[in-house]
Amino acid sequence: MASGHQTLSGGCLCGAVRFTAMPEKAEMDVCHCGMCRRWGGGVFMAVPCSDVSVADEQALGVYPSSDWAERVFCKTCGTSLFWRLREGGDGHVAVAFQSIDDQSPFTFAEEIFIDEKPALYAFAGERRRKTGAQVIAEFAAKQAD
Repeated sequence: MASGHQTLSGGCLCGAVRFTAMPEKAEMDVCHCGMCRRWGGGVFMAVPCSDVSVADEQALGVYPSSDWAERVFCKTCGTSLFWRLREGGDGHVAVAFQSIDDQSPFTFAEEIFIDEKPALYAFAGERRRKTGAQVIAEFAAKQAD
């Protein structure tokens, strides 16, 4: 998808938020961290994107969930929409997979914070799996560049 640069569109449950974004790759990733599971009621399924544009920024709620990232949701219906780096970030936004209109181009490619995944569930199939320490080290390396 990155080579084709097809813009995707999406929105929240009630329609108050509509957005477009440029996928970095045709892959959907899953985060098992405790914050993501609590925020979305389960794993956070996301597509890494850049150039995210929201039609009505006033419809967004923003929660600064850590020193480096924030979670963005619809103020009206509560739909989880984006995980993004805070001020000074590189423009990386994890767009919630369930909010994307056409999900067909994506493959399930990676699970992160696998060390925080509860034992009572597991996804079938082989894919990249990274611990929280590995993910944080990758983000720190990107920030240093």
